[in-house]
Amino acid sequence: MATQDPPASCKVVLAGSIAKNLQHEVSEGLLKLERKPSLVGFLANKDPAAQLYSSWTQKTCQENGFEFTLQEVDREELENHILTANQDNAVDGIIVYYPIFNSRQDQYLQQLIDVRKDVEGLCHTHVFNMYSNIRWLDEQKLQKSILPCTPLALVKILEHLKVYNTILPYGNRLFGRTILVVNRSEVVGRPLAALLANDGACVYSVDVTGVQKFTRGEGIKKKRHEVVNKEGWTLEDCVPLCDVVISGVPGNAFHFPTALLKDGVICINFSTEKNFGPEVKERASIYVPAIGKVTIIVLLRNLLRIVQNRQSSSTTGNGEVD
Repeated sequence: MATQDPPASCKVVLAGSIAKNLQHEVSEGLLKLERKPSLVGFLANKDPAAQLYSSWTQKTCQENGFEFTLQEVDREELENHILTANQDNAVDGIIVYYPIFNSRQDQYLQQLIDVRKDVEGLCHTHVFNMYSNIRWLDEQKLQKSILPCTPLALVKILEHLKVYNTILPYGNRLFGRTILVVNRSEVVGRPLAALLANDGACVYSVDVTGVQKFTRGEGIKKKRHEVVNKEGWTLEDCVPLCDVVISGVPGNAFHFPTALLKDGVICINFSTEKNFGPEVKERASIYVPAIGKVTIIVLLRNLLRIVQNRQSSSTTGNGEVD
């Protein structure tokens, strides 16, 4: 009698399958609006990743009933274009495809966008709320704060993979999870570590400068996360401790040391390059090789929330996305 091969130990989960659930949520919310939400995008560079992101945005907007206008502008004129869009009542949301100057001037541009139109959640109000673990814009808790698209996309992926424990109270559902984030950029890595720690996880954040530990303290008793430098620590110290490994190192020089992974770990790659080699499937129980399609749907979800927030400022907030 022939013996059957055992089932593959690693399940590869594609971003498209995760995005479908969010897409349904967005479609349901869209039906409750009187008109299509309008998004304007500003492209002021020749960066291939930014150009690809803008084309994905346009395609996804068209497929899901959102209006999208892409404006290719000179970076020296971008400030004026943002200010004009802020005042345009026909524009519901604004997205800028970074990098523009690759300097602190990019942060200045982020602060120019009206908080009521910031679909990326990068202006001061949203960033402050994110790091402070403040989830609402108003005392009545009708208007939710906007979170950055890529970190939020990774949170939604972890929810889809049941890493979040829904038995626990909202805000504590990562308690008991140990997560590694390899990337500490101000756009993705650091915000992601903060979000996960604020939800109760123990997060090791790694970049070229070293390792930091993000937690809400012993027993997650603190309201917001705290950060501790782990002097002398490297990937060798923290990888074996982690249930989930999320890597997003740009460029093709970095290759994650998969030999350090513990059996059954969940691995997620959010870099445009493959940080994990094919051998990751020998250790991981679940592997998500890319997240782009989820990020784009989260962008539309943020735009929908912005429109709903504006409506809830004068109504009871019906149709809000949770």
